Amino acid sequence: MKKTVLITGACINTGVAIVEKFANEGYDVVFTGRNLDSVSTAEKQYQEKFPNIYIKGYALRSLTDEEVVDEKAVEDLFEKLDKDEVFIETLVLNAADQGLGIKIFENSLSDFMRVIHTNVVWNYCLCEHAAKRMKKNGGGNIVFVNSNTAYRAIPDRIAYVTSKGGQLGMMRALALDLGKYNIRVNAVLPGMIRTDRWEKNPEFYAKVPSKYTPIGDVADGKDIADAIYYFAAHARNTTGAELVVDGGNTIQLYPIIPEE
Repeated sequence: MKKTVLITGACINTGVAIVEKFANEGYDVVFTGRNLDSVSTAEKQYQEKFPNIYIKGYALRSLTDEEVVDEKAVEDLFEKLDKDEVFIETLVLNAADQGLGIKIFENSLSDFMRVIHTNVVWNYCLCEHAAKRMKKNGGGNIVFVNSNTAYRAIPDRIAYVTSKGGQLGMMRALALDLGKYNIRVNAVLPGMIRTDRWEKNPEFYAKVPSKYTPIGDVADGKDIADAIYYFAAHARNTTGAELVVDGGNTIQLYPIIPEE
């Protein structure tokens, strides 16, 4: 059976790099995005670039409202894959609610809950349905795209930071519970990633402290994709592990900003 990867949040930025990495390595690819038009456009572009690879996109939203995970949509997706005899050997959980600008005294509780439900509860739902098939088929692996903010908080992102810390706890618990079924569960922790936000906000990114890494550079999508692929294809005896891809930001107490 040919290996197939399911990648969430794969229509833009890092998600594109992840799709292209696995397609280049010969995997069949199933991917998701929130918007049907975006998914259709991305699917066409991927199929044109990789004509010999099975690539199929699905529109999949995480929540029906701030407090309810759309479990039915996840169930429908996996039932469709079962019907098409597509087995997800690798699940890459890239989609996330960024929780931008959530302030403790200004935002509602539902804003906080929306981020937690997307980044933790919805991802658990995907893991549960994927792992059920992996168990039946003799194993597989799950890779969370987490964040170094699980350890280093940033301002006005309390829901996001909380969700990423909780996600790491879930990753370790899943690794323990699923190991006996030959299912590995690991996490990649990016720091700042060079995405289209750099082009849209050049003044902000010219001065943001987290770009001053010990190695003098920040990651692009390919760096994150390479780390994910390592866990998926090479780390046979590794589970419950974290791989930080942030240019060394996590190891420094504060960024050393050169004087101009």
